[in-house]
Amino acid sequence: MFLSRKLGSPSSITYSNLSILVSLGRKPNYYPGALSFAVMALAILFAFIALARPQWVNEFKERKASGIDIILAIDISHSMEITDFELNTKRVQRITAAKSTAESFIKQRPNDRIGIVAFSGRPYVTSPITLEHDWLTDQLRELRPGLVKEPGTAIGSAVAAAATRLNKRKAKSKVVVLVTDGSNNSGRIAPIEAAKHAATLGIKVYAIAIGTEDGRLNSRIQAYPQQEFDTKTLKQIAKLTKGEYYRVRDTDKLRDTFRSIDQLEKTDVTQNITIRRKELFPWFAAAALLCAIIALTIQSLNPPPAP
Repeated sequence: MFLSRKLGSPSSITYSNLSILVSLGRKPNYYPGALSFAVMALAILFAFIALARPQWVNEFKERKASGIDIILAIDISHSMEITDFELNTKRVQRITAAKSTAESFIKQRPNDRIGIVAFSGRPYVTSPITLEHDWLTDQLRELRPGLVKEPGTAIGSAVAAAATRLNKRKAKSKVVVLVTDGSNNSGRIAPIEAAKHAATLGIKVYAIAIGTEDGRLNSRIQAYPQQEFDTKTLKQIAKLTKGEYYRVRDTDKLRDTFRSIDQLEKTDVTQNITIRRKELFPWFAAAALLCAIIALTIQSLNPPPAP
């Protein structure tokens, strides 16, 4: 660029005036030179960017936390549609009160790894044990009676499924929070057998019986409505696993029940950070080389006009 404006050695004789010859010849084409200069400048720009070594960085974090491993085993049988709870001065279904209280519980325990197992006639793993509580809450809100096609209340299968999920965890405290309004009438595993299995794995079961004592199913849902609660079995499950049994008749009592888990032993979890980098400079280096070749090609095909 510096030498382009300098005079070289004279290659022609000096003549007084050649303006008359302009009309006889072809005007020199200045555009190829301007285009090659622009393309070469672009090549230099791409080269500068390549030298800066741009990268695309993805960072994955597993944050450090101190808590316990919890699985919420929530009954979603049709009996949970009974409207006998009060939430924000409104009469709501049992499932609505259970989900609202469980959501508040999740938000208050950001350092606990929590999963969800929904059940009616069989268990359904709604969410694995995770610290991603926003995603967990979204899964909780999707719970509804009828989500699992098999009718009934398989308490034993639900406890067994939750215990299996907690079995390989390294936490010192493992807890199943069982929320149900009925007695076991389905599933392949008896509740007591499932509780004994959980106890051998060091898992505590907090059994929560939800609903009013005169709660009945609508005759359109069940042909022979009957009392849903099996207090004796739920108490035995809690006793075998060194957990606790709660009888919940309103939303406030349900919240107090969840708060009692705060006294459990904490477990430290180390933080793992994975960083993935993708180098982008080869693309800019290739663009610089391509632009340089184009600029040189333009100059070679369009030499400057001779005097």
